[in-house]
Amino acid sequence: MTQSKHFTIEEVRERAVLVGVDRGDTTWPVSESLAELERLANTAGADVVAVTSQKLDAPNPRTFVGSGKAEEVADLCRAHSADIVIFDDELTPSQQTNLERVVPKEVKVIDRTALILDIFALHATSKEGRLQVRLAQNQYLLPRLRGMWAHLASNRMGGGVGSRFGEGESQLEVDRRMVRKRITSIKRELKQLNEVRALQREGRYKSGMFKVSLAGYTNAGKSSLLNALTDAGVLSYDKLFATLDSTTRKFVLPEGREITLTDTVGFIQKLPHTLVEAFKSTLDEIVGADLILHVIDASSDEREAQIQSVEEVLGQIGAHDIKRVEVFNKIDLLGEVEKEALSNRHPDAILVSALSGAGIDALVKRIAAVASAHDELISVLVPYSRGDLVSIAHERALIVLEEHGEDGTRIDMQIGPAYASMFEAFRVEVQSPIDA
Repeated sequence: MTQSKHFTIEEVRERAVLVGVDRGDTTWPVSESLAELERLANTAGADVVAVTSQKLDAPNPRTFVGSGKAEEVADLCRAHSADIVIFDDELTPSQQTNLERVVPKEVKVIDRTALILDIFALHATSKEGRLQVRLAQNQYLLPRLRGMWAHLASNRMGGGVGSRFGEGESQLEVDRRMVRKRITSIKRELKQLNEVRALQREGRYKSGMFKVSLAGYTNAGKSSLLNALTDAGVLSYDKLFATLDSTTRKFVLPEGREITLTDTVGFIQKLPHTLVEAFKSTLDEIVGADLILHVIDASSDEREAQIQSVEEVLGQIGAHDIKRVEVFNKIDLLGEVEKEALSNRHPDAILVSALSGAGIDALVKRIAAVASAHDELISVLVPYSRGDLVSIAHERALIVLEEHGEDGTRIDMQIGPAYASMFEAFRVEVQSPIDA
C-alpha cells in the first residue's frame, strides 16, 4: 500500500532593485513615487531588496541615470542577488539596452510602464480586458523588439515580473512585421467588441437614465463603494489594479428614480499612454457619464497628488467638463481631527466608508440632488389607458402630487428633459404648491 505525499509549492518571488530620478517634483517626491513603485512590484510578485535614486535635471540619454549610477545599480544587484531592476520612469529602447550591458547578465531591466503592463496582464479577466492589455503590450514592444527579444535569445527573461509578453512565442515569430500584424488583428477584435459595448451604452443614453461613473486612483475603493451602494458583488481587494473591467449596475434613488452606476479601471501617476489608448472603450464609460464620482483614498498620505493625477487623466480623455463630486473613502481609518481637517480642506466633498457604511446616505442624497438639478416641474393628466406612463413617472421622476380623477391620473412631477417629452401630449397647467 502506497501512501500519498502532499507537497506545498511556495511562490518563488523575485528580488527587485528599484531606481528613481529626483527632478525636484514637489507634487510627487521621488520617495513617494518609489514607495508606490514598490507596491506595484509587490503586486506583480517581486520583493524589493534595495532602492536607490539620483538627482538629475534631465535623464541621461544613454543610461537614464548616468554611467556612475548605472555601475552602482549593478553593484546593488550583485550585493543583494537581485533578479530584476525596475526603473520608475519609462526607458527608451537604447537606454534599456545600454543598462542591460552594465548589470549582471542574469538580471532583467524593465521600467514602470512594463511593470504596470505586467500587472494588467495578471488581472485581466474578460476577453475585452485581455485584448486591451495585449494591444498595449504589443504597442510597447514594437520599438523595443531588438532589446526585449535579445532577452529571450539568451533566456534572460525567463518567467516572472515583466516577462508576460506573448508567452510561449519564439524569437523568430516576433519581428516587427508580425507584431504590427498582431496589433492590427487585436484592434480588429477590439473594434467588434467596442461596437457591442457602444450599442449597450447607446441604449442607456437613449433611455434618458441618469448615468454615474466612479473614477479614481487605483485602490481608492471604487469597487467596494459600488458594492456598498448596489450589492453588486464586484471583486474588490486591497491591491493595485485589482479590477480592470468596467461594471454597470442599476441603482434606485430614494424617490424611486432609477440611475446607473459604473465602476471603471483605476488611474495611477505616470499612466502609460499605451494603456490610455488601449482602454479607450472602457474609459468612454466615464466620458459618457452625467456625473463622475471621483473616489479618493482618504487614508493615503499621497491623496492630494493622487487627486491631481486623476484630474490630469480625466482631462486627457475629455471628461474635464463633466460634473463631479469628490468622495473620500476609507474614513474609518481616520481620527476625528483628521476627518474635520479633511472636511475643511474639501468642503464640498462627501466622506464615506464603504466598509462601515458611514456617509453612504449622504452620498446618495448628493447624487439625487445632482440628478434632479436639470429636472423641470411639469403637470400631466394621464388617461387610465396609459398606465405605462404612470409607471415611467414613478420610476424616472420625483412625484410631487398624484391625484386620481374621472379623466385619469393627475401627476405633478420633477422629471428630466428626456422623459418630459414622453408626456407632452398630456401636459396641463401646473397647480401644485411647489409652483408657488
